[in-house]
Amino acid sequence: MALITYLEAIKQGIWEEMERDERVFILGEDIGIYGGAFKVTEGMLERFGEQRVIDTPIAEAAIVGAAIGAALMGMRPIAEMQFIDFIGCAFDQITNFAAKNRYRWGAGVPMVIRGPSGGGVHGGPFHSQNPEMYFVHTPGLKVVAPATARDAKGLIKAAIRDDDPVIFLEHKFLYRRIKEELPPDDDVVPIGKAAVRRPGTDLTILTYGAMLYPTLEAAETLARERGAQAEVIDLRSLLPLDKEAILESGRKTGKVMVVHEDTRTGGIAGEIAAIVNEEIFDHLDGPVLRVTSPDTPVPYSPPLEEFFLPNPRKILEVAGKLVDY
Repeated sequence: MALITYLEAIKQGIWEEMERDERVFILGEDIGIYGGAFKVTEGMLERFGEQRVIDTPIAEAAIVGAAIGAALMGMRPIAEMQFIDFIGCAFDQITNFAAKNRYRWGAGVPMVIRGPSGGGVHGGPFHSQNPEMYFVHTPGLKVVAPATARDAKGLIKAAIRDDDPVIFLEHKFLYRRIKEELPPDDDVVPIGKAAVRRPGTDLTILTYGAMLYPTLEAAETLARERGAQAEVIDLRSLLPLDKEAILESGRKTGKVMVVHEDTRTGGIAGEIAAIVNEEIFDHLDGPVLRVTSPDTPVPYSPPLEEFFLPNPRKILEVAGKLVDY
């Protein structure tokens, strides 16, 4: 089997769903003739035509508004944000209408809003953000952040088939760096289920997205240098959150830490810490610790961005403190 990139996996997932279901269509800036800023939609215009691959003006509120209307009329729209940073332009449409529509009058809004998130590519403060928690805070939405090629394909398929709005975060640093063999069948990854990427007994490290890889590197170093085995859990889905997997691992190891690229204040690490303290405090042998980016915009400068982002050294340092606690 050929190795498939994270980017190609997303493309395959969308393509297969468009072949499977004629209600699925895509819309966004430069997705047609140009094939998308990162070429996720390349070739789709030629295959599916301009009625199902729709180039739009640079107007995120219009893109999302049109997608909501189409979803309510029985379609399955996939709205691309050229960079996820600009999803804020459609914030009211997403949080005040799409998310609340099922509660308001019982009609779901089956749409996906997808786009490249995260840093590590020196894109600066307007093209490197991680806006997940704005939406994790909103009941009625689902928020997913795959870290592997297999999950990228399986979760985009699950998101397209979901009957409610899904925010699909594609970490741009992973697009062409992560490769994996993919199952030949219709492999759909369920939303709301975490995955154990490395079993362990001495501490639990929870993470998602691009931070999975420095976390795994730190866990291997911790085992080699300290003999401590960290269990690394890839959350995959932030809303809904797999509380069962988090608590089961925390009970087993007695020590929990969270790693995420999002800034510190209001990040999901704080929410997870509260859940762990409320549910399994008596099983803990130390405080819930976190490794995050600092509370600043993402720097343009490559050296400053490297300082800003979590890395294996920072993760290893905090993990070591937790082991010694």
